[in-house]
Amino acid sequence: MAMRDPHRFVNELDEAAIERLIARLEGRAQDPVFARLFDKCVTHLSFPPQARVLEIGCGTGAMMRLLARRSDFSGTALGIDQSQPFIEAARRFAADENVSDRVEFRRGDAHNLEFPSEAFDAVIANTVISHVTEPSTVIREMVRVLRPGGSAVVFDGDYASLTYAYPDHAFGHQMDAALMNAVFNNPRIMRELPRMLADLGLRLASGWGDAVAEIGTGSNFPSFAETYVPSIKDAGVLPREAVDAWLAWQRQATQDGTFFASCTYYTYLIQRA
Repeated sequence: MAMRDPHRFVNELDEAAIERLIARLEGRAQDPVFARLFDKCVTHLSFPPQARVLEIGCGTGAMMRLLARRSDFSGTALGIDQSQPFIEAARRFAADENVSDRVEFRRGDAHNLEFPSEAFDAVIANTVISHVTEPSTVIREMVRVLRPGGSAVVFDGDYASLTYAYPDHAFGHQMDAALMNAVFNNPRIMRELPRMLADLGLRLASGWGDAVAEIGTGSNFPSFAETYVPSIKDAGVLPREAVDAWLAWQRQATQDGTFFASCTYYTYLIQRA
């Protein structure tokens, strides 16, 4: 059985798998590192307080909720996602946090945005370009709905850099690769994006990288492993016993304070002329 990006094919998953993804997205949203990286993106966007902001592939709406809670933002925050269960969860979480009056969530396809051209001051793609079917189509749509002078931000990981410590280095490398291939349709897209933007006639205004590492203990990377290791086991690409041993070792390392995992993330700002 071939491994398939569960986010790309989320509409084919059963309810239990979708609930695992919702828990994963919300768990990552609580991680202060990712909240800090999102704040860094917003600071560089420099849109007006009353801006119209769109997030594509918003998942459970965590980033738009962060935006709505900012004291320097009084505009309109809209998130779209292809998954109706994600949208329903986003609305529920927004209501729980009392920001429903400041955010809106709709079902939609990032490849074919149902908005008029030049409708938004900023468009955000947060850890979604690695999952989409056609990245260039998504980028074109993001830019199309931007007003002149607006900015699009693409934030995602270079998942070929994803790595976990494991005493058996050879099998550890196999697990790193299996996780990359199980979860991401476009795991290396961030290293390809500068060239892609040039081919599309777009200008990369700025870009930077951030290493996300958890050393000693962790929350994000252990959660990532717990969520996606079942996909590796189901696909049968590695021996189940060895995969179980790897996951057990990660759990024990987290408890013992000897855990290590890391991945490099990149942010690109695209300016509309």
